[in-house]
Amino acid sequence: MCGIVGYVGARQAPPIIIDGLKKLEYRGYDSAGIATQNGKGIEVLRAEGKLVNLERLLTSNPVSGSCGIGHTRWATHGRPSVANAHPHRADGIVVVHNGIIENYLDLRDRLIEKGHSFSSDTDTEVISHLVEDFYRESGDFLSAVRKTLTEVRGAYAVAVLCEQEPGKMVAARSGSPLVIGQGQEEFFVASDVPAILKHTREMIFLEDGELAWFAGNTMTLMDLAGNPVTRLPKTITWNPAMAEKGGYRHFMLKEIYEQPRAIADTLAGRIPDDQADVVLEGLGLSDAELQSFRKVFLVACGTSWHAALVGKFLIEKLARVPVEVDIASEFRYRDPIVDEGTLTILISQSGETADTLAALREAKGKQGKAVAICNVVDSSIARESDGVIYTHAGPEIGVASTKAFTTQLVAFILLALRLGRARKSLTDERLGSIIAALKTLPSKIQDTLAACEHMEEIARIYAQATDFLFLGRGNQYPIALEGALKLKEISYIHAEGYPAGEMKHGPIALIDDQLPVVVVATQNESFEKVFSNMEEVRARGGQVVVITDCADDGLKGKADVVLPIPSIADELMPVLTSIPLQLLAYHFAVLRGTDVDQPRNLAKSVTVE
Repeated sequence: MCGIVGYVGARQAPPIIIDGLKKLEYRGYDSAGIATQNGKGIEVLRAEGKLVNLERLLTSNPVSGSCGIGHTRWATHGRPSVANAHPHRADGIVVVHNGIIENYLDLRDRLIEKGHSFSSDTDTEVISHLVEDFYRESGDFLSAVRKTLTEVRGAYAVAVLCEQEPGKMVAARSGSPLVIGQGQEEFFVASDVPAILKHTREMIFLEDGELAWFAGNTMTLMDLAGNPVTRLPKTITWNPAMAEKGGYRHFMLKEIYEQPRAIADTLAGRIPDDQADVVLEGLGLSDAELQSFRKVFLVACGTSWHAALVGKFLIEKLARVPVEVDIASEFRYRDPIVDEGTLTILISQSGETADTLAALREAKGKQGKAVAICNVVDSSIARESDGVIYTHAGPEIGVASTKAFTTQLVAFILLALRLGRARKSLTDERLGSIIAALKTLPSKIQDTLAACEHMEEIARIYAQATDFLFLGRGNQYPIALEGALKLKEISYIHAEGYPAGEMKHGPIALIDDQLPVVVVATQNESFEKVFSNMEEVRARGGQVVVITDCADDGLKGKADVVLPIPSIADELMPVLTSIPLQLLAYHFAVLRGTDVDQPRNLAKSVTVE
């Protein structure tokens, strides 16, 4: 996600901040800004695009000061622009922020009623106005920030300056990471270690609900109630390359382990605490329009196409409307039957996939409505669609999609629930039960990751295999396809995914004692059928690896390896079953010595046909 860098000390802050932001460029961003205290006030400079644009501004409009904050923004609320770039200012209060403030609209309306005027479309700006409001009442900078943070709901990492309090800074976190570097009578604040590693290796990692108060050459840690917190710094031994990856060996592994946070961010603000409902603010379609559609097309490429296949199961099951799934590169060449009663949903991580963009234009050219599921704010597909559901996976550096895929699945769950409610095909009880399960999803993913801690050992068992077969039924069939694709993409092992029921129609001829077969078997209406498929594989000498939420010990006699994962509502199970397959592919690639993050012949975003 976004990058934060702050400095309090005796040195000039701007070069330290800019250098730190450069170290965070791997996270992805669309704008950048800096604010410094110079003894006369706070100077703020912001620029759209890359850091080089901000550096040009600094050359022509240099800023100075020994206390400052900087930011690189990955847009979540509001398109990339100078107005939406951080830092945000409200009179003498200046703020940078990572995360999502879920109740920002309510706070914004309240502040507007009190006479505040907003200049951006961001959720962050409400923080600066709230702090300013409380500071005007009390004259106590630290108290104003603490009070503000008790008012906001959602995830945040913030650094705050006050024009009337030179040399002072407040930093705090809840749900978004923030680390403090401790130097010799100087302090550094950053959203990730690499930004400040060249200055110090002594780091204090703030916990949720904690705050750091910097005044001159002193720092005080406390909770939001003002109670003191004691924490000793940790000495970081990572080299700079490892630091960019948060200590992980590869970006792909880091992104796999970021999935609980990414999915929590994608859910944030979309399932109200006080009711069983789904809020999709950017969807752009009324209930009447959602009721009117007679057919839905889901159009995508690669991993996003697998997400669309899961989306078909969800939408047809929960909203009771016919769904077709198309590969984007085929869609416009077959003259699809699209009219005013058709909803076309385009799925693209980057929002720039050439074939998917062409499919969008084809659908709109035939007078159909189009909605995007996308990870990049204000991308081409997002701009040209009638509505958009943004996933909040954050930047994904590894070419093989992981967290972008699972957040797409979550977006489909939310969309299917919204459609089902509008079309009155969902009872309140069913809607409520799925939403209750959704709220547990990030913690269930954490449990799944913990259950996969021995995946490297499993990969070693089959390290010499040259072929793999992946099987699943129902909404797990697309996950079998995705598991096979991941293995092919990064380890270069030949793999095929099939619906388990199709095994007898050809793939069974491949099975011998050299072929590992990965089976996704979850406890739903097709579990017994999948169990029978496993028996057929074993009867022919095949080696069976089963991923399951079934606690029955009887499975152990039917599979060579049983990997148990947590249970959750069937509609959400594809999110959990994806994760072991991602890790399996990752460990195979590492064992084979391939370039995990940049596999041969592949690009992150395919922007040409």
